[in-house]
Amino acid sequence: MKKITKTNVGRILDQKKIAYELYQIPFQDKHMDAVTVAEDLNLPPDKIYKTLVTKGDKTGIVVACIPGNQELDLKLLAKVSGNKKIEMLPMKELENTTGYIRGGCSPIGMKKQFPTFIANEAKSQTSILISAGKRGFQVGIDPVELAQVVRGQFAIISK
Repeated sequence: MKKITKTNVGRILDQKKIAYELYQIPFQDKHMDAVTVAEDLNLPPDKIYKTLVTKGDKTGIVVACIPGNQELDLKLLAKVSGNKKIEMLPMKELENTTGYIRGGCSPIGMKKQFPTFIANEAKSQTSILISAGKRGFQVGIDPVELAQVVRGQFAIISK
């Protein structure tokens, strides 16, 4: 069995003594959304969470983690984050803002600690998968421990 290369996210979780499982999926240059990742890992799509980065008119950057088979509700996220209006961060600003590229953006280990909101549905699961900070890598983690690591809050933010 091939050893999986540990990502920075894994090193951060090791340092904080948080249990996790690292998964590697062969990455192709095609669009790899959360539903595709779920299919590759033979998991239900609501177990794979995507990390979306937004920009609020009052607070600036806000991070959202939602199930892969759902859409972010910008109005709900704006309200819960204390913004009047919120929009997706332009893709060209993603790497400079977070340190991550599209397809490898994790709420753990960003350049700065941004306000983070995790979809309420995660609380009912014992483990969810989020990006491990590199394309083709996912990390399985207890959602409550994820919230602790990123100082996140659970909220109704997706539909």
